[in-house]
Amino acid sequence: MATDYQPLVPLGEDAGDGATQHTPWRKLRDLSRVADRAEQFLASSGFDRGPWLAVALAAGIGAWFALPGPATWVLTIAGGLVLALGAVAAWKARDDRVHLVHALVACGLLLAFGTGLAWARSDLVGAEALERPIYDTFRGRVLERIEQPAQDRIRVVMATRHPESAEPIKIRVNVPLDVATPAIAEGAMIEVQARLMPPAPPMLPGGYDFARTAWFEGLAATGSVQGDIRVLEPGAPDGDFIAGLQRRLSGHVRENLDGSAGSIAAAFASGDRGAISEADEDAMRDAGLTHLLSISGLHVSAVIAGTYLLAIRLLALWPALVLRVRLPVAAAGIAALAGIGYTLLTGAQVPTVRSCIAALLVLGALAMGREPLSLRMVAVAAVAVLLLWPESLVGPSFQMSFAAVIAIVALHNAEPVKRFLAPREEGRAGLLGRQTLMLMATGMVIEIALMPIVLFHFHRAGVYGAFANVIAIPLVTFISMPLIALALALDLVGLGAPAWWLAGLSLDLLVGIAHFTASQPGAVKLIPQITGLTFALYVFGGLWLALWRGRARLWGFAPAVLATAMLLTTPIPDVLISSDGRHVGITGEDDRLLILRDTRSDYTRDNLLELAGVEGEPIAMADWPGADCSADFCVVTLDRGGREWHVLMSRSRNIVGERALAAACERADIVVSERWLPHSCEPKWLKADARMLSQSGGLAVVLGQEPEIRSVADTQGEHGWWRGREDIR
Repeated sequence: MATDYQPLVPLGEDAGDGATQHTPWRKLRDLSRVADRAEQFLASSGFDRGPWLAVALAAGIGAWFALPGPATWVLTIAGGLVLALGAVAAWKARDDRVHLVHALVACGLLLAFGTGLAWARSDLVGAEALERPIYDTFRGRVLERIEQPAQDRIRVVMATRHPESAEPIKIRVNVPLDVATPAIAEGAMIEVQARLMPPAPPMLPGGYDFARTAWFEGLAATGSVQGDIRVLEPGAPDGDFIAGLQRRLSGHVRENLDGSAGSIAAAFASGDRGAISEADEDAMRDAGLTHLLSISGLHVSAVIAGTYLLAIRLLALWPALVLRVRLPVAAAGIAALAGIGYTLLTGAQVPTVRSCIAALLVLGALAMGREPLSLRMVAVAAVAVLLLWPESLVGPSFQMSFAAVIAIVALHNAEPVKRFLAPREEGRAGLLGRQTLMLMATGMVIEIALMPIVLFHFHRAGVYGAFANVIAIPLVTFISMPLIALALALDLVGLGAPAWWLAGLSLDLLVGIAHFTASQPGAVKLIPQITGLTFALYVFGGLWLALWRGRARLWGFAPAVLATAMLLTTPIPDVLISSDGRHVGITGEDDRLLILRDTRSDYTRDNLLELAGVEGEPIAMADWPGADCSADFCVVTLDRGGREWHVLMSRSRNIVGERALAAACERADIVVSERWLPHSCEPKWLKADARMLSQSGGLAVVLGQEPEIRSVADTQGEHGWWRGREDIR
């Protein structure tokens, strides 16, 4: 019997298209189209791939710090490897996507490697903190002596043993200046009575994480010496060679220059910032000039560039050498030695090492006649630093240093800027005008690049920093540092006094600029609520703008605009609760911050003010008319989100009847206490007592129709430096 047969898919050349209409095939086809477009984009962009490899390595390291625990770390490593292997497999199937495959393989491997590198570094150098505060006698060997005369103390890092387990540990103690003798130097054996504390985690969400810093520095505890110090075996008078030379140089500079000028000159010459007063530090910070105090790219570049120019001029006076040696190569070698010596002398901190590596690459390029300034050079320096110190990625020093350099290089490599700076027939006035405009534009771009970093770490930024830097950077680079170097050289024959006088005038001008700028109305912008996601969007947008070329880089504005919108819509916390429950700050009820307890601790007060976004002296809650305070408790009623919130806070450790406490808790929405409260205390919404805070850390509470709690534990995960067990809501 004949049967009419109708195929489900018409035969012929359209059969394949019909088959791909099914959902799985359609998804594969769409994915293939995306891959083709990505390949076309990479092939036509003409960008330098090297910097993006450094970004992939940094992303892997950052993932380890951001993700909560071993399971997610393993998944990240596995995901990177799977991405690389999948790209290799796809390459075998289709070889017309070379750029995309190479990018996926390299980025996948570096992502996995970066995560593993940070994990390995943490396990290798991390030091377990003491479980609790200890007062005892400690005997050990001095590893480092840090001068801090501005705080009337020195800091001593020493190797000793745990008083209970006898395990070797490294501690850091503060020694009053009046009991610190020259014998307490590197290599000395000393015995001290000290009160030690475990390194503190952030006091509040978004605060400084000293516990993480101490973990990677190998410090098990920090504290202060109580009483005299017994020197059992004196160290060398000047400690080790580098540390002794640094101290002698710093002391020599301060002997020739008094006051602020001398302390800043000592920082420039030796990297020793211990003599800079708090007032000058604050003024430099609020004026956007703090980077001048940290030995970094500006200082290393000035030393190397000055040495290179001086060497090439002096070597040119030697005819026999000119005929036999390429002067740029010889001058580059001399400048490289000067740069390495200056880096070691000033402490070999991360920004200095980065700057030295970058400067050495520039010298190599000059010696070979190649383009000295490129993003690839910056990437090589970044990779070198991250391989040695992956933990530096999450610190402000690394981020600010590289952000500034990337901004400068990207700006000067942009085609419009190259055309603007191209040589042309003009008078001196026109050339000076273009260079001045470029200097101001560079300062503005650097300030914009650094602003998210400064706000994320310090919650405040100098608004007028770009204008202050237009004067301060040339002043330091071309006047102050050359005069300091000249004065030190003339001191060899006893003729340095005039140069020291001129250097002092230039540095007094620098300090004056800082204080004048910081004192202007609106000079400081407080932004306490920038989150990790907002910061990550800023970083991604900035890197996209800097590393791509042509119109493609404009897409970097999208995440930056989104981050700005998130920043502006993120509310300031209404209630801040410290990790020990002793300190509570309330915003929005007065122009000033309301605090539960008056405190003499600058650290506590500054944390509360910065993370509340409030300036000026706080006001004690007991002195505020809207609070009802007794010797044991304070009650405050807050009007937020169309409703009243009743906050009950304990002020003492006096015994309170459980029935009366339970009744008070029942009437409150939020209860805060440094004590362990009984289970009968049941507030309507949040009970932040010692039990909870020991696990969650400090809290930032936003009240409203949809109240929100952010805790320190939210960003800590299972990293070794965090002692809380879990985040309790």
